[in-house]
Amino acid sequence: MNSELLIATPTITTRPVEVTDLSAFERMWCRLSAETIYRRFHAPVQRRLSLKLRRYLVDVDHRDHEALVAVVDGEVVAVARYHRCADDPSAAEVAVLVEDAWQGHGLGVRMLRELALRARREGIRTLVGDVQSDNLPMLAVARSLLGAEALHPSGTLVHVSGRYEAAA
Repeated sequence: MNSELLIATPTITTRPVEVTDLSAFERMWCRLSAETIYRRFHAPVQRRLSLKLRRYLVDVDHRDHEALVAVVDGEVVAVARYHRCADDPSAAEVAVLVEDAWQGHGLGVRMLRELALRARREGIRTLVGDVQSDNLPMLAVARSLLGAEALHPSGTLVHVSGRYEAAA
């Protein structure tokens, strides 16, 4: 007798961040490890969200500053965002944060692809950011999206700068 094990996989939806997502961000924040927070912000960040960080998470104009969230069962589990560069309006600094339990499942790549397509619609062609040189999973994501030529090591950081070309 053959039987298949059916595993229920939750539905992941992505959408632009909303001001009402703040409480979901606060709950996600409590589920993040200190390492995940450090990897995202390149410095230790308090376990309690400051007023400044709370505003940063949800105050976006969806043009020069965009943020997308991934939601599972009403909970935010990832966020990807860009900020248009003041010195080059055709470039934007990007960042992604994926809750620990969801890391390694392709969610960061998915979020960054969607963010890159939104950025392109706003006239942003070049994506930039800094990744810690020992953050091999994130460097692999950057390499897969932008190519190896987009990675520029500089001490403990790797500067990433490249264009995302979506597959036709």
